[in-house]
Amino acid sequence: MKESRRNFVKRAAALTAAVMTPAVEMAEEPAKVSTGPSQPPEARPLRIGVSTYSFWHFRGPTVDVGECIEKAARMGFDGVEILHRQMTDESNAYLQEIKQRAFSNGLDLMGFATHQGFLTPDPAVRKENIDHTISCMELAYKLGIPTMRINTGRWGTSKSFDDLMAQKGIEPALPGHTEEEAFRWVVDSMEKLLPKAAECGVLLGLENHWGLGRTAAGVLKILDAIRSPWLKVTLDTGNFLEDSYRQMEMLAPHARLVHAKTYFGGGEWYTLDIDYDRVAKILRAAGYKGYISLEFEGKADPEKGVPESLALLRKAFGN
Repeated sequence: MKESRRNFVKRAAALTAAVMTPAVEMAEEPAKVSTGPSQPPEARPLRIGVSTYSFWHFRGPTVDVGECIEKAARMGFDGVEILHRQMTDESNAYLQEIKQRAFSNGLDLMGFATHQGFLTPDPAVRKENIDHTISCMELAYKLGIPTMRINTGRWGTSKSFDDLMAQKGIEPALPGHTEEEAFRWVVDSMEKLLPKAAECGVLLGLENHWGLGRTAAGVLKILDAIRSPWLKVTLDTGNFLEDSYRQMEMLAPHARLVHAKTYFGGGEWYTLDIDYDRVAKILRAAGYKGYISLEFEGKADPEKGVPESLALLRKAFGN
């Protein structure tokens, strides 16, 4: 019997619906989402740089920055921190040659270390040091360096730096003046640096480096008084001579560069037995992600002591 056209259409529609229904239901079924614990990404090893100071301790002929860059690349460092006093020129041509030399050797220029002294009652001397520091920021900017170490300066009442080290960095105030006065001089001077730091994009790192910065409390007192995103900390592992790990813990959350001192061959002024595994734990706990900059301060030949120091730091900060 011939099927009517109407019945044929009905049967075809029903068959189509029966075939399509499973596909539709499958498409509408929600995707399964894993509810298991996610694994946090592994922390990358901290990069290790070297200060040009490691090749010259203010003794004998100056070792030029360019030569230090070549040595750092050959030894396997990731970056170089330039000590301003080792620069033999400040012309733009010299600066660009340094920058290109570092780039060609696969190295970052990641720090600039300067010296200044704001711890003086003489406004003219403070102004001279402010101008010097601003000039150094401009040099760092031209070199493409993002952070610059600064100091408070010191009283200068010790006979010499060797004498200061013999007294563990402690020296009396100038007669007729107080430490509270000195904090005001330093804070006022550093505040004058901040507009240039912001303009150049050069973060200032106040180091625990004698004077009012001899202790973590002294460094933090200055940071608390100024409270600027352009003033943070350069943490030096070898400049705390009492209760060092506790003081490192105090500064670690504010650190943007870490100076790691080593003393192979015995120290130039003193020798510290620094537990870098412990230092690494302190920095990891504070969320530190910046550079470790070696400051080799031993009497051993840098050709031997610097690579040995790098191996030590790679082991501690490699994970």
